[in-house]
Amino acid sequence: MEKKLILGQSISKKILKTLEKRVKKLKSKKITPKLVVILVGNDKPSTSYVKHKGKAAEKIGVNFKLHHFKETISGKGLIKKIEEIQKNEKPNGMIVQLPLPKHINEVKVLNSIDPKIDIDCLTNENLGKVISRSHKILPPTPDAILSAISYTKIDLKGKNVVIIGSGLLIGRPLSIILSNLKATVTLCNSNTKKIKEKCLLADIIISGTGKKHIIKAEMIKKGTIVIDAGVSFYKNKMYGDVDVENVIKKAKFVTPTPNGIGPITVAKLLENLIILMN
Repeated sequence: MEKKLILGQSISKKILKTLEKRVKKLKSKKITPKLVVILVGNDKPSTSYVKHKGKAAEKIGVNFKLHHFKETISGKGLIKKIEEIQKNEKPNGMIVQLPLPKHINEVKVLNSIDPKIDIDCLTNENLGKVISRSHKILPPTPDAILSAISYTKIDLKGKNVVIIGSGLLIGRPLSIILSNLKATVTLCNSNTKKIKEKCLLADIIISGTGKKHIIKAEMIKKGTIVIDAGVSFYKNKMYGDVDVENVIKKAKFVTPTPNGIGPITVAKLLENLIILMN
């Protein structure tokens, strides 16, 4: 069973080790990478992610600064703060932790970040580069998912991939990236019908909805690769989208939650920071 688990910690460790060396090299030239994270409100998964990002950044020698704003801040007010921080602190990388409260326009806020320091790769400019394949960096979670798929040594060309969840962070960019890699992609949203039937035809299933155990064993055929990129909390315990305990009996490979895509995403985010500095 253990062999079927794709453990994110071991993949992220290798990436972070390389990054630590690259940061040391920069520091020898009197350059210290600076990462700024904007957090709005107290969403539990977001707070947890930000904590992990801060720890990993400090571990490899990156200066990390968190700006935490109340949930009641207006969209205009947040954009003003982001512009001030960029001007005054001159970070090498900046991210706005998503999701933002419902009254704030995410797209406007994300596009207030200078694309040169947009390490989440979510500005219109950087997403456009992903579509046209002229990108320097990829969004961290889709890139982490590619690392997990690469671990399985499957050839993506012509494979049927079903993505559950069409959000800006995972589903939408990932569907474009995988299509560019010649996979056959089905992107499902909350209105998609017959999701189970679609999943049963998939060679790879990727879920990023943040809904506990929506991917069950009866939804997958034997030998499927199942990637879980969703996180939710119930009674202070972290859960993924995939019912790993039962899915693992049929799947070829599964990413668990925790210690699946999460740690790789954090490593990929920091890798983007260093790439954009060069």
